[in-house]
Amino acid sequence: MTNKYEAGVIFSVANGEEATAALKEKINDLIAKNGSIESVDDWGKRRLAYLINDEAEGYYVFFNFESEPEFPAELERIVKITDGVLRVMVIKK
Repeated sequence: MTNKYEAGVIFSVANGEEATAALKEKINDLIAKNGSIESVDDWGKRRLAYLINDEAEGYYVFFNFESEPEFPAELERIVKITDGVLRVMVIKK
């Protein structure tokens, strides 16, 4: 049985565009390996409502995917310990 999920990730812009693109690709590959990606909404660089790790801007990406119920918790755990990620939230649709 699979469910639909959305993962919202805010990347740090301090490392540059190439590092952000590499992290985005890494997360995309991880999701594709454990489920199927429906869409990726790339919002780009936005001003944060409050400072996170002394940063005022972040790069927003939303991954819509379908996977087994065990995977989203593992995805969130992996992304949270990844350098260059400010915030992550995975929700069930």
